[in-house]
Amino acid sequence: MTWRDKLRPANRTTGVEYAIRDIVETSKEALKKGFDLIYLNIGDPVKYGFKTPMSLIEAAYEAMLKNHNSYSDSIGIKEAIDAISNYAQRRGIKPIDIFITQGASEAIEFAIAALLDPGEKILLPCPCYPLYQAIVSKLGILPSYYYLDEEKNWSPDIDSLVSSIDDKTKALVIINPNNPTGAVYSRETLLEIVEIAKKYNLVIFSDEIYDQFLLDDGLEHLSIASLTDEVPVVTFNGLSKCYFAPGWRVGWGIVSGPEVLLEDYIEAIHKLARARLCAPHPLQYAIPVALNNSNFYIKEVMPILRRRRDLIVRGLNSIPTMSCVKPLGAFYAFPKFDIPGLSDLDFVKGLIIEEGVVVVHGSGFGQKPGTKHFRIIFLPEEDLLEKALHKIERFVKKVLS
Repeated sequence: MTWRDKLRPANRTTGVEYAIRDIVETSKEALKKGFDLIYLNIGDPVKYGFKTPMSLIEAAYEAMLKNHNSYSDSIGIKEAIDAISNYAQRRGIKPIDIFITQGASEAIEFAIAALLDPGEKILLPCPCYPLYQAIVSKLGILPSYYYLDEEKNWSPDIDSLVSSIDDKTKALVIINPNNPTGAVYSRETLLEIVEIAKKYNLVIFSDEIYDQFLLDDGLEHLSIASLTDEVPVVTFNGLSKCYFAPGWRVGWGIVSGPEVLLEDYIEAIHKLARARLCAPHPLQYAIPVALNNSNFYIKEVMPILRRRRDLIVRGLNSIPTMSCVKPLGAFYAFPKFDIPGLSDLDFVKGLIIEEGVVVVHGSGFGQKPGTKHFRIIFLPEEDLLEKALHKIERFVKKVLS
């Protein structure tokens, strides 16, 4: 056997893609042309001038000064777990277990890896945040997809969900508020999903990392775990988005549901947590400061994001061949376009190379066959968004001419 044979990458990496960052490779070509790029591809609020609250920074700093710089307990420090538990209960969730992780991404991977074996199936939304496809590909798990209905504000298509279930299906994922569409799910929709999970004995994985990013007055976010004690649910959250600390990599999972069924599953999650030692110890001390107080900063941010959302939606809907459903949560829009002979990936690459506007192709998230989309963020200031919209419109008109 030669070195070339020995260094052949593992098969599990074949399907691992992350379109949000992978598209940056195309942007490097635009940089060579001297473009001043407008990056509208990565959902990192800190990159666009939003600040991590000083109270969280001080809490982490104080923990470091007190020498909380050792390994912590594998599932997290008591102060943080208690704060997460209290936060969950205020939202109607009855926690059975809580585990703190290196970002919500690790919590998601632990929950999936502890439940599903290779060849078993998990239901993912289409479109879907690409982390999930990467995890299931790495683990040898089979994804099945249910559609989100663009005609109904990107709400889950219940018929599609049911038709995707078979005897190998063990879990389903919801992302609420949704990335990439910005949808926020109604109580009625969530209750329908609970009933399906109950009927088919499915575990629900609920990604709620954007739960406080609600862009319209009077809009309510409901945790699906608050609507059932009969279905096992793992709810994911963290400090990355609502507390503007994505680089800290502090997240968690909350296990709820029928306790008698969950003991072995929880121990399996804990085994994975112990194997990687712990989440960042001193940063966990920011969790009680975040969750035990009102998040005043996000309340200041919402009117700003609402104006930027309205600007981007209005602008996209005025461009030929484009339409955009108004996002209600998070800070993404997922517009549709229809330019014959041009794929969504070619559209995005062309937009980057010719205009220097970096967005992400819809196929990187999955999309309904026959449709073309791209994801765009609306975190930047209005003048930059207006400039980007002008460039997108110019590119579209050039392609159509």
